Amino acid sequence: MAATNISVEEEQFCCPVCLDVLKDPVTTPCGHSYCMSCLKSYWDKSDQRGVYNCPQCRESFSPRPVLGRNNILAEVVEKLRKAGVQATARAQAYANVFEDVECDVCTKRKSKAVRTCLVCLASYCESHLKAHQESKRGGHKIVEATKQPQKRLCSQHRKPLELFCRTDQKCICFQCKAEGHKGHSVVSANAERVERQKLLKDAGKKSRQVNRDKEKEIRHVVKYLKQSAEAAMEDSERIFSKLTRTIERKRLEVKEMIKTQEKEAVAKAEGILQTLDQHMTELSIRDGQLDRLSQTDDHIHFLQRSQSLESVPDAGDLPSLDMHPYVSLIAMRKSLSELKERLDESIKKELTAISDIINKESTLPSSTSKPQTLRRGKSVDDLTMQNSSTPRTRAELLQYCCEVTLDPNTANSFLSLREGFREVTTGREPLPYPDHSERFTCWAQLLCREGLAGRCYWEAEWRGAGGVSVGVAYKSIRRNVGSTDGKLGHNTKSWSLNCLDLACCFQHNKTRVDLAALRITRVGVYLDHRAGVLAFYSIMDIPTLLHCVQTTFTHPLYPAFWVGLGSTLKICSFFNFKA
Repeated sequence: MAATNISVEEEQFCCPVCLDVLKDPVTTPCGHSYCMSCLKSYWDKSDQRGVYNCPQCRESFSPRPVLGRNNILAEVVEKLRKAGVQATARAQAYANVFEDVECDVCTKRKSKAVRTCLVCLASYCESHLKAHQESKRGGHKIVEATKQPQKRLCSQHRKPLELFCRTDQKCICFQCKAEGHKGHSVVSANAERVERQKLLKDAGKKSRQVNRDKEKEIRHVVKYLKQSAEAAMEDSERIFSKLTRTIERKRLEVKEMIKTQEKEAVAKAEGILQTLDQHMTELSIRDGQLDRLSQTDDHIHFLQRSQSLESVPDAGDLPSLDMHPYVSLIAMRKSLSELKERLDESIKKELTAISDIINKESTLPSSTSKPQTLRRGKSVDDLTMQNSSTPRTRAELLQYCCEVTLDPNTANSFLSLREGFREVTTGREPLPYPDHSERFTCWAQLLCREGLAGRCYWEAEWRGAGGVSVGVAYKSIRRNVGSTDGKLGHNTKSWSLNCLDLACCFQHNKTRVDLAALRITRVGVYLDHRAGVLAFYSIMDIPTLLHCVQTTFTHPLYPAFWVGLGSTLKICSFFNFKA
């Protein structure tokens, strides 16, 4: 039987759901075809109703039809797909023809040229190249086939370009070398190609390395962002839980106040009602006696007995029932409404400020921070020269001030906390703190509750003879190490400024840098987490930079302190501070 050519379009074999060529085609009882996965997914969404419709004609089926692969349609689709691939390959091959160099000798159908003669300025296919070489008997410069062979010749001498002048950075011929390039650095084109190819390869390798470093940096930033977001969510949950508990406690207090006021007012009113009820009872008895006496015909008897009824029972001076409770309840409701409005306004304002901070700090760093040489004993302007974004004055530092509080769950048992967890002192006797996994057990140290990222600034002051350490640490710092590895500044997870009576030094990972030999009683700490800048200041009339380190921070940092025996450290409050 002769084959019949039927013209079909690819759109005729597309699934109405995904609009792509059918994959594992199935046919519904109504005759429409779909991808098996598309139809199953569509029916799975409507499985709860127990009625299954055709996505195209909406015919209903119940129960759900069992789907079987339409093999004939699948074969047709597969042939169509292969035909499309072959057509694409043919089109690509056809396109490549136009990129090939044609033989200049072929007269009818042009064959592909394999070589070009720079003397004849013509390209030849394999058969005509052989004839050309036999006829010319050598002496002609034959090169790889090219469409514009004149570009391979010197424009001045019409000779092949076989050399490269590194001085002038151009291709030249031998005659050019002898005439205009004496004393220049001239090499063969092959040698220059090898050298330049190596340079290009090295440049690509360097570019790939830069991309790998950038990828590593971005992955590091993404990891840090996830960790920072987790820490922020933990702080958010803790703060909002505490705020919820406070509001709930106040709600119960207000509720109890209302109940107490209600109870007192109702008790007073019920007392008045009881007195009035007793008075009404006495009046009822008198009225009964008067009715019985009024029925007698003996006037003398009436007059004699009526004298005892002349005195009407008096309820006396009843306590007044004023409107104060009612008025106070109305005032309370008004105050509560005003409180709600103020809270709504305050929360909206603070959340807007938080949103602005997040949006402002949301861009990724442009390059990886590299460790730099530690600097000390410099002024604030010196630090500014190192990092133009670093504040210059204390007023500018205070723009990034943050309120931090000591975390009692991390405090060593010899530390005593006061002033709303803002002051700590080391004593000689341990305190009965409950066991906690985050508590420092070997060193008189503690952390703050707040994990910090972005730009932050805080201050701490101290007194006593035992000395203190003021710094920052990762939350993962070890808490139960008895050796110096567990002390602030003696490991890779903490940075600290150690202050004694007349000495000061910076420590990180057991590396010590001696600083000013003077008594420093108030320390300012500036952190730019993203830039990797940590700076310590002596706060007096003018802030003096004691030490600055620039590195890469991988996790949120927590303010950390060590307090020597007999010393007291206090975190300064910036509330209502005016620079």
